[in-house]
Amino acid sequence: MTYDTRLLSGVTVLMAVVEAGSMTRAANALGLTASGVGRAIARLEARLGVRLLDRTTRSMHLTDEGRRFHERVMPLLNGLEEAALDASGTSVQVQGRLRVNVDPFFSQAALPGRIAGFVEAHPALSTELIMRDRIGDLIADGFDLALRYGDPPSSGFTARKLMETRVLTVAAPAYIARRGRPVHPRDVADHDVLDYWDAARGRPYEWEFHRGGEIVEIDKQPRLVTSDARTMLDICLAGGGIAQVLAFGTQALREKGDLVELFPDWSDETFPLYAIYPSRRHRPAKVQVFVDFIMGLIAEAAE
Repeated sequence: MTYDTRLLSGVTVLMAVVEAGSMTRAANALGLTASGVGRAIARLEARLGVRLLDRTTRSMHLTDEGRRFHERVMPLLNGLEEAALDASGTSVQVQGRLRVNVDPFFSQAALPGRIAGFVEAHPALSTELIMRDRIGDLIADGFDLALRYGDPPSSGFTARKLMETRVLTVAAPAYIARRGRPVHPRDVADHDVLDYWDAARGRPYEWEFHRGGEIVEIDKQPRLVTSDARTMLDICLAGGGIAQVLAFGTQALREKGDLVELFPDWSDETFPLYAIYPSRRHRPAKVQVFVDFIMGLIAEAAE
């Protein structure tokens, strides 16, 4: 088969357009004109015999054929980039762009005040932390890894469990003074519940209370449901209701008495945090140093 350099060039331009979100930004990144980018895409579409991009004056998005092509080609280009790094002896250098899909709850609990140190320690690395309520398509969205609470997808990814943290039921002293303290988990059904939206299942999280082998489920009617962990926590701290939170990231609030753990004897339920990778291939140094950074945060919280 004859090697077609124009095909590879067109593919590279297409990937840049998808990553940048517009032809103008892609042109700036590639050192081309916007018209030059448009011609490269048109030549690639003619070469493949399909339309890859739908373009209007206001928006641009991949067609179904373009999305499938992007999903097939992106891992191959990543492999080429990794091979080039290996060949140049820079695969152990922390450089380039690191794009991470981060669970919002974990981000708000662990990263403020700490991520700046990671950025400063790696000046050749451009770090993008994208907070999303679901994992989505890591390859198509250009992510190097994801940090997600809960069980990982059953297929298509490689996952490494980083920790398990307890699920706690808490309230602020102001709420307890106003409504009283529930004695048993079943009493929660008669209280003001603040719930967190489970985007993966399209409904609020179910509440369970674990003690040894015993599990109690409650039929709650949430007073408020939110998909923003910080909002839920702030309302709870203000005395707005009872919430379920994770032990990781809330220890200081509990030690100061801002949050009261209501059922310490019923806190055996745990929730895992995973690092999820888009493939099994060798992971570059930038990914490994970030995971090591996260593991350092986890270890410090456990001390």
